Amino acid sequence: MSSITERRQEERDRRRAEIVDAAEGLYAELGWDAVTMDHVAKRGRLSRALVYVYFRDKADLHLALVERALDTLRQRFEAAREGKPRGIDEVEAIGRCYFAFAHELPHYFDACARFEARASGASVQPNEAACVAAGHRVHETIVASLNRGMADGSIRPDGADPYVTALALWAFMLGVIQITTTKPGLLQHEGTSVQQFVDYAMGMARRTLQP
Repeated sequence: MSSITERRQEERDRRRAEIVDAAEGLYAELGWDAVTMDHVAKRGRLSRALVYVYFRDKADLHLALVERALDTLRQRFEAAREGKPRGIDEVEAIGRCYFAFAHELPHYFDACARFEARASGASVQPNEAACVAAGHRVHETIVASLNRGMADGSIRPDGADPYVTALALWAFMLGVIQITTTKPGLLQHEGTSVQQFVDYAMGMARRTLQP
């Protein structure tokens, strides 16, 4: 690749990142339903036409935000795993990390939830394929910790597919996050704080995985 081509690509990448940055800021402030492409162009100090050069429509732009959110989640998972003595400890750390991600970066969590809820078309667009790949990398992080736990004896090797186990854990944590986000009053009424509920859920999941 020539230096001129490299500079042009760097400029395209920079401009694309500016658009995604503007969209992310608006997402965090207003919620995705209230964001328009005009808002994004104005926030990024760009022409509306230029925004459409990089993204076909709002749905296409949303996919870029999903990819960014998933990359951030994977990085957080990898950091959470570091230094843990056993695989089971890594798995618990990832679960707690996911809970923190949802509450600290709710617009990222919402972006991922919307992506998971959408129906995929017959043909997969490049930005959608990038999201699928990013999600797979997140999943691989959990699987790696499960495999480590089965190897070191902290997770029972009962023949369960670690990929399926990772999906089950993900579904479990989605439920925990939903309850703590939408029903904190119910937890309080039952005499349980959000943190106590999370600790209980983590302990229950841990006991399920242990030999």
